[in-house]
Amino acid sequence: MISSLERPLNICLLSYRSNPHCGGQGVYLKNLSRALKDIGHHVEVFSGPPDPGLDPDIPTHRPACLDLYNPESLFRVPTLRELCDPVNIMEWAGVSTMGFPEPFTFGIRAQRFLRTRMQRYDIVHDNQSLSYGIWSIAKKIPTVATIHHPITVDRDIAVRSVRPFWKKIKHLRWFSFIGMQKRVSRTLRRIITVSECAREDIARDFKIPRKRFAVVPNGINTKLFYPIPEIQREPGRIIVTNSSDVPLKGLYYLLHAVAEIAKKRRAISLVVVGTPKKNGGISRLIRRLGIGDLIVFTGSISDAEFVRQYARAAMAVVSSVYEGFGLPAGEAMACGVPVISTTGGALPEVVGDAGILVPPKDHMSLARAIIDMLDHPDQADGLGRRGYQRVQQHFTWRRAAEKTVDAYRETILDYR
Repeated sequence: MISSLERPLNICLLSYRSNPHCGGQGVYLKNLSRALKDIGHHVEVFSGPPDPGLDPDIPTHRPACLDLYNPESLFRVPTLRELCDPVNIMEWAGVSTMGFPEPFTFGIRAQRFLRTRMQRYDIVHDNQSLSYGIWSIAKKIPTVATIHHPITVDRDIAVRSVRPFWKKIKHLRWFSFIGMQKRVSRTLRRIITVSECAREDIARDFKIPRKRFAVVPNGINTKLFYPIPEIQREPGRIIVTNSSDVPLKGLYYLLHAVAEIAKKRRAISLVVVGTPKKNGGISRLIRRLGIGDLIVFTGSISDAEFVRQYARAAMAVVSSVYEGFGLPAGEAMACGVPVISTTGGALPEVVGDAGILVPPKDHMSLARAIIDMLDHPDQADGLGRRGYQRVQQHFTWRRAAEKTVDAYRETILDYR
């Protein structure tokens, strides 16, 4: 007979934003659900937009919502039929007043979904919505939440990145959901986070006892990210995969570093995986620095093209001011690309001794590290090999899934 501590679990994963190609939450959902299924558990997903692109053997439930941040119909006006639902009214009102209501409204929809289905699951796992709906669910069924990093860091960096007072108020309004997330997270019996650094920062900013945390590092999808030795690396070609217009990701400092290197007439190019906002701060900075001929934005690309871009790159730079884990660093390492990373947040835990580490928000240090890597290609090749080995040894999704299940079982026992 299989004991309750060994039998497969019925798991409901909740995720309010689930882009499987960019953004840590969507990547986490896609890979963790697959790994949990592969080690023998039953997994169902309740997901907000966009489509998380999960495999057919993982049932996915998608609630009707307004999806007002869909770039193909950004901030559209809802129909009268849609506004018959009070949750849709709250969502529209929040967006119309420059807020970000999706975590809150997703929680209500998750509560509706689970109201008649709780008996189907052993555990509910919330992917950082931390909404009042999750608070209600956790009163009735064992519930854990993943907090990737404290969103207070994003808020503080965003507020400091702008000078006009009205823009600071705009950012504070956008991040007003943080108060809800703090209150809800304090009520949960178990919280999963992805690094020791994230645990310390969340515990401090959210005022949660450290004993409630389970640290489970993310995995890297090595079936997607891997070396392609038949593609030759192009000298001086730098790749960065962080969100281009988010202050937290530090592209501002990397662009200044590129400008410094260009002054020395070194042959370099910077490939940014993504699309800049039209006439946004990054586009204006590129024009002001006069480096437009050195920068290429790829736009949206396929997974296969993503890996080819890594294969062509001489190095990857992770210029983030802060990361709760640092998936871009791990993905580059899995492809055997030499990495230069800041020490922001948990990045040193991911990179270890397999890359060059520099202080965050320091474009001169970034420039020196890039030049050093350009001048020492043999050292760069060695770092690429070490990075690949480090990912294979420490950052697999199977290992992450096993440790996540340990946290599930501890939570279930706490509820008895």
